[in-house]
This record gives sequence, structure tokens and C-alpha cells, in this order.
Amino acid sequence: MEPQRRKKVIISGGGPGGHIFPAISIANALRKIDPDTDILFVGAEGRMEMEKVPAAGYRIVGLPVAGINRKNILKNFSVLIRLMKSLGIARRTIREFNPDVVVGVGGYASGPVLRQSAKMRIPILIQEQNGYAGVTNKLIADKASVICVAYDGMEKYFPAGKIIKTGNPVRQNFDNLKDIRKEALQFFRLKEGRTVILILGGSLGAESINRCLSGNISAMEASGCQWLWQTGRLYYEKITKETAGRISENISVVAFIDRMDYAFAAADVIVSRAGAGTISELCLVGKPVILIPSPNVAEDHQTKNAMALTVRDAAVMIPDDKVGNKLVNEAVNLAADEKRRIMLSDNISKMAERDADIRIAREILKLIGK
Repeated sequence: MEPQRRKKVIISGGGPGGHIFPAISIANALRKIDPDTDILFVGAEGRMEMEKVPAAGYRIVGLPVAGINRKNILKNFSVLIRLMKSLGIARRTIREFNPDVVVGVGGYASGPVLRQSAKMRIPILIQEQNGYAGVTNKLIADKASVICVAYDGMEKYFPAGKIIKTGNPVRQNFDNLKDIRKEALQFFRLKEGRTVILILGGSLGAESINRCLSGNISAMEASGCQWLWQTGRLYYEKITKETAGRISENISVVAFIDRMDYAFAAADVIVSRAGAGTISELCLVGKPVILIPSPNVAEDHQTKNAMALTVRDAAVMIPDDKVGNKLVNEAVNLAADEKRRIMLSDNISKMAERDADIRIAREILKLIGK
């Protein structure tokens, strides 16, 4: 009897961390279900995935693909040359690896890989993280076998018969936040019995949020709340200089938070950007959230992500250009309004999707079975 051929899967995409983490999470889930699955990543040269994927223990091939320059059309000649090269490398990689299924998670590299996979009649699974479909995923949707989504109403963009609502893969399910609240407060040197407002602008930071808080220190101090403020690595030095001598122990300024479980456990109100992966985590956390969509993302995805929650009274949204006038007051008012906090918590918790990585992995294995 011949030995059974190992299952082979290519996972393509990357760029921002919001694409990379779900991709690695799906790979880990595949290995959890079937440890012999052979997985190859395809990413974009010079992007974060070329570092993060090998660190997670997986092989990766880099494509020279780049995004379209919308500000300077003339610069797109080199983008087209890179795309042609990437299509060639993608085709060669697919032939050599010979995958059973190709998974696209969004980002620059997924386009060439999905296009070539469709031409070669290899089953495709798309994982769309946002409430608004990306260009690459919309273009390839007709060729996909399965489209895994995180939001309702995605039949506006994709064939309804191919859609499966799985949610977005996240770091963990955050089921133990109540149990670890006391140690979380101790970890950040926060006092029990006083409201905690957690400010997140992403790992690099958000200029509008940092500028607003730096200019409203007196209002933050007068609020009686405790503030856990992640500035992001890009802004930490600047903010610590600007706030030197103006803040008390009620305001904790940190560059980056490694223990997000502790941060979520300590928080009573959370202020955050509206990336798809972040929102999926916040639904699992189940605490009142103020979302500030980043204006610096393709097709204004984050606003559409945030609106998917606000229409259900599951979050508050403040546009980025209104942050300076509204953020601190909105956060303080929400912290003081227990009835509204409970409503927001209940509604955002109803939107939580658990074990998305395992569900997506099972859909991949079903395609291999066919």
C-alpha cells in the first residue's frame, strides 16, 4: 500500500499585521488538526510577513509585488513591471509546490498567487477580514470555491452560495478576563475601584489620538479616571517629552503593550482603531468601545468595519478628524454612564465569533477532500 500523500496548502498575502496574524493562525490550526500538512506562505518582499512568518516556523517565498501609487500615476510603471515578475514567480512556485488548496488572506502578494491558481484550476479559499471587500478578493471571487467572512451582508460583494461566516482568527478567546482583572491592575500599577480607560492606536501609534491626549492632559486628570495610554513605538519619545511634569500616576504612558489580555482585563472603556482583526478581538473582549477609524487605509475599510458595529449599537465611532474635539469628553462620559456601558457590552458580545481559525482550517481540509 502506497503512503498517503501529504496535504499541501499555500497561504498567500500579508502586508499589515492585520493580514499576517490571521494567516499564521490559520496555518497553526491546520497543523493542529493534521500535523502532517505541508504549508508554504507567499508574501511580498520587504514587508512584515518576511520576518514574522519564519519566526512562527513556516517557510515563505517573497514576491517583488508593490501597491499602486494613487498619488503619482507615473510611478506605476515600475509597479506593473513588479506585478509581471510576481505573476511569473507565483506560477513557478505553485507548479513546484503543487498545492491542493490556495488560501488568500488579502494584501499585495495574494493577487498574483490567486490569479495564477485560478488559471491552473487549483481550489481557492478567500478569507475576507473586513466588512467591505478588498479589490483583489472581489476580482477573484467568481473563481473561489469558498469565501470565509467575518461580517453579515457580504453577498453585496461575493456570490452568496460561496460565503461562510467564520469570523476572523484572533490571538485568543479572552474568556478569562474577569479572573485575571486583579493581577492585571497590579501589572499596570492601577488602583482597584477606579474606572480605567484604555487607549490603543496600534503598534506604531496613531498621531491624531496621541495629539488629542497630549493636548488634554488637564481634562484627563480632572476626570477622576485612570488612563492606560499606548502611544505606539513611533510616538513614545515625543509624547513622554511633551507630557513631562504634567501627568500624575493616574495616567500611565507606555510605548507598546505586550500583555493585551491584561490590558483588556483592566479596562472599563476601550478606545481603538478599527482594523478588522482588532474588532474581532474586541467583540470577544465584550467591553464598551470607542472606535476611531484610521483614514490611512485602502478604500476606507476601517470606517466600514466600525459602522458594522455602530448600526447595532455595539460601539461608538468618532471620525479621525473629530478626535481632537470629542475623544476625551466622549470617553469620560461613557465611563460615567453605566447603563450605556452595559448596553454596548451586551451588543458587542453578541457579535463575537469564536474559533474562527479552526473553522477556516476545516473548510480548507474539506476542499482537499473533494
